[in-house]
Amino acid sequence: MDFGLSADQVLFQTTLRRFLAEKCPTTRVRTIMETETAHDPDLWRDLAALGVTGLLVPVEYGGSGQELLDLALAAEELGYACTPGPFLGHALATVCVLEGASDAQKKDWLPAMASGEVVATVAWGEAGSQWNPEAWNTRFDGKELTGEKLFVPYGNVADFLCVGAKDPAGEVRLYRVDRDAPGVTVRALSVVDMTRKVQHVRFDNAPATLLDGAPEALSRAIDAGCILVAADAFGGSRRCLEMTVEYAKTREQFGQVIGAFQAVKHQLANMACELEPALSLWWYAAHAYDHIRDQAPRHAAMVKAHLTDLFDRVTRDATELHGGIGFTWEYDLHLWFRRAIFDRGFLGDAQYHRERAARLAGW
Repeated sequence: MDFGLSADQVLFQTTLRRFLAEKCPTTRVRTIMETETAHDPDLWRDLAALGVTGLLVPVEYGGSGQELLDLALAAEELGYACTPGPFLGHALATVCVLEGASDAQKKDWLPAMASGEVVATVAWGEAGSQWNPEAWNTRFDGKELTGEKLFVPYGNVADFLCVGAKDPAGEVRLYRVDRDAPGVTVRALSVVDMTRKVQHVRFDNAPATLLDGAPEALSRAIDAGCILVAADAFGGSRRCLEMTVEYAKTREQFGQVIGAFQAVKHQLANMACELEPALSLWWYAAHAYDHIRDQAPRHAAMVKAHLTDLFDRVTRDATELHGGIGFTWEYDLHLWFRRAIFDRGFLGDAQYHRERAARLAGW
């Protein structure tokens, strides 16, 4: 079985990589992340023009009808470039609508989401690091939504949110809530990763619309999120390794470049050896999401745990190999160090997902 990329996928990924290298270097990343919203509408429109926002959306709704692997390739490049913006939340909201909305809702909502004209996000996390839907306390009473959500990506920018909440029967479902609806309060949270702002969102009897399609849409969206975060982590890890290799080739100590020292070579080699097999891990998870649905939840949990742990280790090792300069604000490495912390915690940490994978495997 061939798990290599198609010619179209390679072309798309290469095009996006070149675009981000030209249009979103770290100087622009810093400029965007230091704004109040950490969102650049011009960059978002450019990404939409490249088709990033509509990759999963069927052609009849204005998208290109691709699979999750294609979207994960975009996530990898965005992670490699440390790109700020609402991509992750918007992508997950798109999955929510695709998997959970009725045909009429899809017709109404997806075209504007595919074009990037409407920005959406998801509101799932709750106090106490509660990413487990069974533990959520947000409630829908049949007309209105009440509760609080934490770590909502770009909740201050999104036009609407796909909120996970329990219905009157106690079943967890997805609901659309407009950001400017009465009863919705958005407050910024201070977090380490400045390239992806998150908010605390409070719902006080806020009007909400049930996504009245498949009830398993939330679990599918969570699996997609785990895979996209894993791809982002892989891209970030790859960039940190490349930066460290280049630094080791130029930084001199004791009369020679530090890359000549065996201890440095071994650390770089270990990082490369850990990264290489991780690529096929998240490729397969993305493939399983669309083609082997019964395996998708377990593989999604495994890649979220493994890749975000790996990203954390790579950024720490890269920082140590850089020495003092790696800790400075002026040097770019800390951008990925911070991003790794977000990837590790969003949707649940590595321990949570390893336990989830074990349960799904029947252990």
